[in-house]
Amino acid sequence: MVHKTCTSLGDLIKLLPTGTFFLFIFLNPVLTNDGNCNTVNRYLSGILMLVSGFSCCFSWFTDSYVDSEGFTKYGIVTKKGLFVLSDSSDTKLVNSSRYKLRLGDFLHALLSVLIFAIVALLDPNTVKCFYPSFGSEQQVLLTVLPPVVGTIFSFVFVMFPNKRHGIGLPSSHVSQES
Repeated sequence: MVHKTCTSLGDLIKLLPTGTFFLFIFLNPVLTNDGNCNTVNRYLSGILMLVSGFSCCFSWFTDSYVDSEGFTKYGIVTKKGLFVLSDSSDTKLVNSSRYKLRLGDFLHALLSVLIFAIVALLDPNTVKCFYPSFGSEQQVLLTVLPPVVGTIFSFVFVMFPNKRHGIGLPSSHVSQES
């Protein structure tokens, strides 16, 4: 029971890439001028949200493995296998069913982007910047929506966990290259 709980908690932590989320939380107040935006602030904040959203999506299409020499190799998941990102000129495709692109990868990416969009668009600085006429009745949305959506999406992620160890996550398996 404890193992299942810890595994589920680990899956929840992987919902959003930590670096991406931290970068957004750090830069958003600066780029939105604490919610007192002009046109340039809106564009810069919009670009930050787009880049961060792309990062949330892209991270679900990466994986890693430990090669025969004990080095962790990272790559991009494709229909044929894992396209290894390497400094050497011998980039190769790790052809294993475990690394092939699956429908679940798209589902996890979509849910991750939706979670990020909700967090980003309902951030108080973003709201003051993009929706300055947000009324007090609509402020309830800021309080209620993120935890409700987080709970629902967390349930989906716990029920359908992802086994990928993308860029920035430790690899826990040794590749069976074929």
